[in-house]
Amino acid sequence: MTRPSSGAASAAHPAAAAHIAAVETAVPEYTATQEQARDFLINHYGSRLSPRSRSIVHKLFSHPGIRKRHFAFDAPDCLINEDPDQRIRRFTNKAVELSSRAIMHALSRAGISPAEVNGLIVNTCTGYICPGISTYLIEMLNLPRTVQAYDLVGSGCGGALPNLRVAESLLKGEASGVVVSASVEICSATFQMEDDLSLIVSNALFADGAAAAVLWNRPEGFELVASASYYVPEHRDDIRYVHRNGQLFNQISSTLSHAVKKAAARVVDDLLKPRGLSIGNIRHWALHNGGEKIIAAIKSEIGLSEEQLRATRAILAGYGNMSSPTVWFVLRNIIENGIEPGEWCVMLAFGAGLSAHGYLLRKK
Repeated sequence: MTRPSSGAASAAHPAAAAHIAAVETAVPEYTATQEQARDFLINHYGSRLSPRSRSIVHKLFSHPGIRKRHFAFDAPDCLINEDPDQRIRRFTNKAVELSSRAIMHALSRAGISPAEVNGLIVNTCTGYICPGISTYLIEMLNLPRTVQAYDLVGSGCGGALPNLRVAESLLKGEASGVVVSASVEICSATFQMEDDLSLIVSNALFADGAAAAVLWNRPEGFELVASASYYVPEHRDDIRYVHRNGQLFNQISSTLSHAVKKAAARVVDDLLKPRGLSIGNIRHWALHNGGEKIIAAIKSEIGLSEEQLRATRAILAGYGNMSSPTVWFVLRNIIENGIEPGEWCVMLAFGAGLSAHGYLLRKK
């Protein structure tokens, strides 16, 4: 990034606060309704399930909270015999394809060319490659070869906001600069199905997608006012991936909602109280849609209204839970439905760790 050549220049051109200039999203073309997804699982894996598990499948997939989801394959039959090598190839190809599309649309919306990008941060938790996704994006998007690029892993569904914090830090102290924050998850690349409640819930909830935000120091867009995180490592096993025979299996505790709501409430408190704000002052909430049980628990704990959760529920219905990009999808929905200059917005996400992360934004 360009730095002032002297103290006098720095004083003459003080660095502005980081702002989100644009947000864009991308999803795969293939979609499945909950009924179609249920029928696929029952037809191919029903014999492995107990009568109780089959009953749970029908109950979960008939819940009206999710209508359809997007998946990064041409047809779900590929999941049946997909070996680990095929899986990581699909993850790599689709993660790069979706994240590059989201980034290009975000840059275009901000009126920024790839040549102006100084920093790139990419997070994912649904596949591991070395070198990371960022290197593929540098080549595909023709980003400057001097770009500061970072790949983040292991934060699960909450990963977009630690990513955003790193992106913001790259802009601090700079009079100018453009940083791209990208989140991409191919949750279908971690597909497993057994007579296991965690896997049944996961297969009723998760989907694939990507999102990108462009940050700059111009006083336009959303000002990044404050951020906060809270970790509860003793609840690490409540939501995580575990390795079995070299493959990832999702693990979700039945008590997850209790731990998440407490951590989320702590983060909201840390964002609002020091600034003399209350829940009622925040009209817009970009809340990660961790599932109906999680949404209900946070709503009750924090004291949110259904109107404040409108965007979260809309994204859950149309896309399911795409893990880390989801919070950006919710913010994009808020933008599309209108947010006025001066209004506050809280971004709130949570996931592996166990952790919760939040950002306080103000529309310029």
